[in-house]
Amino acid sequence: MATIEPIEPRRAAVLALHWQVNVVKPEGFFGNMLAEPVARSGVVDRATRFHQAAQDAGVLVAFTRFTIPEGEGLLVRNTPFMRTVGDAQEAFRPDARAAGIIPEMAALAQAGLVVDNQKLSGLAGNDLADQLRERGIDTVFITGVATNLTVEQTARHATDLGFTVHVVSDCVTTFRDEVHAASLANLDLATAGCVTAEEALARLRPAD
Repeated sequence: MATIEPIEPRRAAVLALHWQVNVVKPEGFFGNMLAEPVARSGVVDRATRFHQAAQDAGVLVAFTRFTIPEGEGLLVRNTPFMRTVGDAQEAFRPDARAAGIIPEMAALAQAGLVVDNQKLSGLAGNDLADQLRERGIDTVFITGVATNLTVEQTARHATDLGFTVHVVSDCVTTFRDEVHAASLANLDLATAGCVTAEEALARLRPAD
């Protein structure tokens, strides 16, 4: 468990990664792999409550979507994962229903920020990092699916970009418990440390 100092909400953001129908719902592209473990974990309800509480505290909640526009945008087919989604790109068009934010979080996304890209890291292939810096944000809390994929990739990327990064351990999950645990153990060392939603919210308060 990480020990972090109190932080002003205006200096923090939540990066809410891949909370999309394609990723977490049975009818989505990755539904066969992720829908059941996501539902079993209860992570959607926990993350929704965390996003709402953070937003209520004045924290920017930025949702990222994996989408593939006509012409493939900045997609590079240099891994099996990217080749697979590239071959099924119609399901990932920006206006496809399955590419949308899940209903439980749609209103939160509308009140926050939504950024699309064709990369595994939520900060690659877009200007989200620049937007955060322009707002004076230096600390990010990460939620999303899957822990060992977009969450881990984004957390490491954000750390390398100079942000203080905390993965919210009870607001992420993946297809197997042991993979999830191993990824969190790695991230506890590679970032400023994992925290629970309760711990994160307890430290989000204005300066005295």
